[in-house]
Amino acid sequence: MSKILKNRSVLAAIGITVALIVCLVISPAVNAAAGKQVAVVRVTETIPKGTLITKDMVQTANVGGYNLPSNTLKSVDDVVNQYALADLQPGDNILASKVSGQSPNEGLSNLDGKRQAISVTIKSFAAGLSGKLQSGDIITFYVADYGDMKETLSPAELQYVKVIATTTNKGEDYSAETKQESDKSDKSDSDDMPSTITVLVSQSQAIKLVDYEKNGTLHAALAYRGTTQNAQKFLDLEDQYITSQSAQNTTQAQAENKVAGGTKNNGK
Repeated sequence: MSKILKNRSVLAAIGITVALIVCLVISPAVNAAAGKQVAVVRVTETIPKGTLITKDMVQTANVGGYNLPSNTLKSVDDVVNQYALADLQPGDNILASKVSGQSPNEGLSNLDGKRQAISVTIKSFAAGLSGKLQSGDIITFYVADYGDMKETLSPAELQYVKVIATTTNKGEDYSAETKQESDKSDKSDSDDMPSTITVLVSQSQAIKLVDYEKNGTLHAALAYRGTTQNAQKFLDLEDQYITSQSAQNTTQAQAENKVAGGTKNNGK
């Protein structure tokens, strides 16, 4: 075998054969893939983040299919009446990760006084579910190292909480697109990682969250991701628990006041 490899004529023949394969087989296949035209949805005007996309903002365009991201949207119907999750510029191809049926600002714009939006700090990447949380997710909060006893708690009043957004230290909402851009960067920048979770809660839940964040470490676990209708079922269960606890506390307070009042009268 070594004698053959040392034979320059043989090596030259092998080189020529490889070159012919590249020229006659591989290159035409690559060129054919690059030349294959695919219809994609393209932006025709500036679309700010949070904007409801209408038909006049986009159009279809034929582009080469080679190296085209797999999540590139190809039908206008998949884009119209969706909300932009990032600023889109004219000429941009629209990726599935850049649009959503739910407005990124929906949780903040629909506050009615019964619910509040509050942000809590993610003290580690793992504590925030490693950047996997999305707007509309239903999460469960756990608390580690709470208080002087360093307890680990599973608060019943925080079993089902709705996520509005996760945000980086730069004040930007963290999304699949943010993660992709961060992964492509040569530098590991902690400012590009999610640092807070903003959730929709009642006043009593907000008070608990403030206490748990100050005196412990919050961890978020994904409880449900899916349709808005099913997500609401989890929130309704949480509301029922909080309402029942509030009623019990009121009854207990009334009973204590009654006992205290009777004791005071007997003292007289």
